Amino acid sequence: MELIQVAPLSFNAKTSYGLLALLELAGNQAQGGRLQVSAIAQRQDIPERYLEQLLTSLRKGGLLNSSRGPRGGYQLARPAATIQLSELLDCLEGRSEPEQAAQPSLERQVLHALDTQLADQRRTLLESTTLADLLAQRDALLQAQAMYFI
Repeated sequence: MELIQVAPLSFNAKTSYGLLALLELAGNQAQGGRLQVSAIAQRQDIPERYLEQLLTSLRKGGLLNSSRGPRGGYQLARPAATIQLSELLDCLEGRSEPEQAAQPSLERQVLHALDTQLADQRRTLLESTTLADLLAQRDALLQAQAMYFI
């Protein structure tokens, strides 16, 4: 019996770390400042060297700007409301299509069609969700926690 590989719907560690870093930067965007890798790594418990690699990829992908020096760091290249989550995934994971065997059985064709539908729905959701949307959800949770403690 051969197992069929179906793409997971959750984020891998690379993408999760990238999203966490971008959320940190989006939260800091209003102040116009830059965040250093060490600050993001500490706040989000991400290995610093790994985060450096991710941020470099995101900078090369046009999502971040960086500057060197004691006051240097990273910041979003454009407003959080214009950065779709699909852009982050394309930058860190690349675009992928579900694979299908050369001579698939009917059952494999059915599973491939399901996998394609899932990938399309996931893509649609990621294209319609921005960093600002996630930031708003985070802020709503923060406000709810603050109200709970009053």
